[in-house]
Amino acid sequence: MDYVDAVVGREVLLWLLGRRRRLRVVGGSMLPMLSPETEVLVDLRAYRQGRSPSVGEIVVAEHPHQSGFWLIKRVAAIRDNGDCVLLGDNLADSTDSRSFGAIAPTKLLGRVTCRFF
Repeated sequence: MDYVDAVVGREVLLWLLGRRRRLRVVGGSMLPMLSPETEVLVDLRAYRQGRSPSVGEIVVAEHPHQSGFWLIKRVAAIRDNGDCVLLGDNLADSTDSRSFGAIAPTKLLGRVTCRFF
């Protein structure tokens, strides 16, 4: 089972307590894992206090060239300098690091923890 669905009950409780943020997926870049209009819960504290992302995690990141525009992508690689290569699961329909390059860890806003059903 993928980590995104592993602990739904616990994550919903954390959302009710204000420890998770609920976001809606727009577009098909994360198909088949996350369909358009799917809602996800995000841990906005995941990368604070020095925790680094892991390859394979689905993250929310600020677009490096469009202020206020958030992306949901998968961490495909982490470079030696710490920058993250982000890719959509549906490469044919994804604007990701292939177009804007690797992003600094400071642009990571959180980690997707589960789909919200």
